[in-house]
Amino acid sequence: MTKTNNVYIETYGCQMNVADSELVLGILKNKGFSVTETADNADVILLNTCSIRDNAEQRIHGRLGNLKKIKEKKPSTVIGVLGCMAERLRISLIEEKKMVDLVVGPDEYRRIPEFIDQAFSGEKGIGVKLSRTETYDDIIPYREEGLSAWISVMRGCDKFCTFCVVPFTRGRERSRNFDSIIDEIKILSERGFREVTLLGQNVNSYNDNGRDFADLLAASAAVDRKIRVRFTTSHPQDLSDKLLYTIAENPNLCNYIHLPVQSGSDRILKLMNRTYTIEHYLNLIDKARKIIPGVSFSTDIIAGFPTETYEDHLTTLDVMQKVKYDGAYMFKYSAREGTKAYKMGDDVSEEAKTKRLNEIIDLQQSISFEVNQTLLNTEEVVLVEGNSKKSDEFLAGRTDSNKVVIFPKNEKVKVGDYVKVRINKATSATLFADFLSIEIPYEKDIAKTA
Repeated sequence: MTKTNNVYIETYGCQMNVADSELVLGILKNKGFSVTETADNADVILLNTCSIRDNAEQRIHGRLGNLKKIKEKKPSTVIGVLGCMAERLRISLIEEKKMVDLVVGPDEYRRIPEFIDQAFSGEKGIGVKLSRTETYDDIIPYREEGLSAWISVMRGCDKFCTFCVVPFTRGRERSRNFDSIIDEIKILSERGFREVTLLGQNVNSYNDNGRDFADLLAASAAVDRKIRVRFTTSHPQDLSDKLLYTIAENPNLCNYIHLPVQSGSDRILKLMNRTYTIEHYLNLIDKARKIIPGVSFSTDIIAGFPTETYEDHLTTLDVMQKVKYDGAYMFKYSAREGTKAYKMGDDVSEEAKTKRLNEIIDLQQSISFEVNQTLLNTEEVVLVEGNSKKSDEFLAGRTDSNKVVIFPKNEKVKVGDYVKVRINKATSATLFADFLSIEIPYEKDIAKTA
């Protein structure tokens, strides 16, 4: 290239897409590109997309319409669509939209510089082949300075839940090299990061030459005891006792597990191909609570899956009452072309889906409020993330159980500190606290392992 080209990337969807955007920027930085914060200043505009739900795809179509104005002002601008939507809608995006210059799926990111060069020459670039081996082990993601980092430890999924497009858009399951993940955490430690989240569609399936996810978690936690380690997502079928004991034994492994239930009905779970029963799921919750004192849970719930009756919906509400999740991601069922559920027919009315989803949301809010009231007058260790969104007079951070805490600003406290606070008020979403002291996290454990 004769000049440095500016690249701008927008990320839609899950944390996996955030990690992929950093990966893409790492690849492009190595090829001499510069990163810009605005689309107006960019020579290359990339949208990293999600296909999990229809509204996510509609947002991308809307955004492409907005970007058309930039293209009209500066025709040489290259516009590309990356990620899950790229694989699903490549023909529509390239041939029908006309304004999209390149479409690249999750397993062909190495070729993005090549496709951009082609686009500058007036050619369209398409790379959507899925791989059984690509893990991007050797690529260092581009990250701004910060506290928290997302680390992809595996790609793809082999579960084939009937509602999910991931096996078709991200391919089959494969794990990253164990040592490359630990090396990445070491780099983040040297740069002062204070939290990492290990990512996979089903992290419990991680395996690199006999080393499983529990082994990876233990090794990750040992890199730097001042770094909190989180992970997502877990599949209930594969959450092992070894993993639970590993969390209990390592104080900087957060006492927080995201464990999607999806539905409280065994009949619906079978139609979803979720491969567990509610009895198995609830036993797993009980076991985790016995092994890990104070563990918190969040979940995913889908309202209105094909053939779901109101009685099926009531079983979901019942499971929510029994588990008492700290939080939940709650959605109406969205039919995705190419999945088995798509062939079942979307037979639950939009009105019924909306009513059931609202009941789920209302119940979860009341449960979250109830759970948070039990924390009044307790002490928590919080990682300070910055100013509160509502006031610069307050600081915000999170507990290791992933709860947001707001407390008055203190001149001794800076971003990245761990502080001890006492909870004095709680809503369903937020804890409020008084500052007590700056903490050296996991001090006893550091001394023990030094």
